[in-house]
Parts: sequence; C-alpha cells; structure tokens
Amino acid sequence: MSGMKKMTKTTRNNLITYAMVILLFVIMQTLVSTGNVSSLLQGLLVPLCAYIILAVSLNLTVGILGELSLGHAGFMCVGAFTGAFFSKCMADAIPAAGFRYFLALLIGAAAAGICGILIGIPVLRLKGDYLAIVTLAFGEIIKNIVNILFIGRDADGFHFSTTDTRSLGLLPDGEVIVNGPQGITGTPKDSTFFISVILILITLFIVLNLIHSRSGRAIMSIRDNRIAAESVGINITKYKLMAFSISASLAGVAGVIYAHNLATLTAQPKNFGYNMSIMILVFVVLGGIGNIRGSIIAAIILTLLPELLRGLSDYRMLIYAVVLIAMMLFNWSPKAIEWRENYTAKFKRNKKEA
Repeated sequence: MSGMKKMTKTTRNNLITYAMVILLFVIMQTLVSTGNVSSLLQGLLVPLCAYIILAVSLNLTVGILGELSLGHAGFMCVGAFTGAFFSKCMADAIPAAGFRYFLALLIGAAAAGICGILIGIPVLRLKGDYLAIVTLAFGEIIKNIVNILFIGRDADGFHFSTTDTRSLGLLPDGEVIVNGPQGITGTPKDSTFFISVILILITLFIVLNLIHSRSGRAIMSIRDNRIAAESVGINITKYKLMAFSISASLAGVAGVIYAHNLATLTAQPKNFGYNMSIMILVFVVLGGIGNIRGSIIAAIILTLLPELLRGLSDYRMLIYAVVLIAMMLFNWSPKAIEWRENYTAKFKRNKKEA
C-alpha cells in the first residue's frame, strides 16, 4: 500500500512539472497572439527552451550523479554543429522540414551522446575539481576545433581542411558548408516555440523517469556513498557513464534547437564557451541541485529578467544581482530550508485535518 502511495506521489509530482511547462506555454502563446510580447522577448523564447533543456540535463550530472561538469556547452556545440550541418546538406534532398528537423535532432543527440561516452570513459575516473577542469577543457577544445574546420561539398563529395576555403580545392559548382570561424550560414530556421516546448516535455519525461527508476536509484546511491554502492555490487562505471552520456545527448538536442533558430551559427565564446557552461550551472545551483522543477524556474527567471528590466537600463544588472542573491538565500540558507520544511509540514497537517 505504501509503495502504491509513494508511486502515486511520484507520478503526481511529475504531472505537476509537466503541467507547469504546459501552463507557461499556454500563457506565453496567449500573450504572443494578443501582441503583448515585444519582438525581442519573442526572439528569446526558442533559446529559453534550449536553456531549460540544458539546465535539466546538467542537473542529471550535477544533482543526481553528484559530479561537477563544466563542459556542457561543449556537448551543446557538438549537437548544434552536427544538426546544422545535416540540415544544410539535406535541405534539397529532404524537402519536408519537419522530418528533416526530426532527423537533425536525432543526429545531434547521437553525436553529443557518443562524445559523452568517449569523454566519460577516461574522465569519470576523476573526482571533484579534477573532473570539472577536464570537462571545462573539453568544452574549449570542441569550440576551437569547430573554429578551424572548413568543409565544402561538390560533385566529387566532401572536402575537409583546417587552413582556409581555398585549400578545399572545390569545383566551380561546389559550396562551402562550414566556413571556419564564420561557421554555418543558411541553416533552415525549423525551431519553433511549440516544437521546443514538446522537446522540453520529452526531456523531462526521460530525466524524471530515469531518476525514479532502478538505474536512477543506483546513480543516486553512487552520489551518496560510492564505497557502499560498490560493496552491494552496483557497477559504478556503467551507471556514471549512463547518466553522463544521457545528459550529454540531451545537451545535443538543446544545441540543435539553438542552431535551427539562427541565421548564422558560429562557435563564439559567448554561445558555446566557458561562460555558457557557467550560466547553465548557475541555473542548476540556484534552482536547487537535484531539483528539476527548480532548474526550469531558475532558467526562465534568469533568462527573461535582464530583458524584462531593459527599461530600467541603469539598475538592470543591480536588480539581476539582487534576485540572484535572494534566490541563493531562499534555496540554500539553513534558516530558509528550516522555514520551508516547517511550512510544508504545517500545510500537510492542515490538509489532513480538513
């Protein structure tokens, strides 16, 4: 009976999370259709969905697995460029935009997931700060590799170079697809707010089901006490790799969404660099490590806040900083945690009496 009760409680919590995302989508769509949202804010909606997926997927590594990873922007970069490359190459071959975008999502997720496995095998043997430093280096390496890559296509097939477009040796009918630091231009703009919200729901479904599954409990036991987990026969490497690669492939999906919303995709420090990884980590930490719903709320608040405060140009960053500190105190100060627990217990007691 208690198992059944616990199960319904878990399911109820998951349904609340899904309902929250759907409700936010409906509110946003209503505001957009009635013309109450500025064009700047409308332009932020698809990147916001990508950030939510990144925050939820990083929470899987940081919150559930308990490992600090700073290379999340690297996985996003892999997904973005493989997805955009596929869409650009197949624009004529697959005219159906929806099907092409679906394939690009799968390819971006697979490429990022494979990178997650390849990086995870050597890196997950490390702990704490060492793991953070190596994953950070991975993110920077990926960004720099993309910036020196030139890929062209003509009747003879694909040509690769790391120097410039001239050294590709293309025929007159050839086209440059990846142009080094100038990136990929002319990716079809297939990402829409509606599709992005559906992808958020799929991400939540994957992550929440994983957390409450047997594998999820094994992953959390490794986080809580590695030696105890190993002593009862849990395969540490398998479950660590599982969490890390799923997290990476979801970051790849976010990258594909992000890439298909831009006219030109370039690997700049601001969109795939160290700052991006830190920003995603800030969403996770402020929303509460291991708290999936908190990650979504933090990503929404911290992405939209600077835009909503644009009118208060002088005080914008000051208010942003105050909100950051307030969220930090609310989530992490012992007094706030104690107050929240007391309030929840009181609320439950009143509910029972009623």
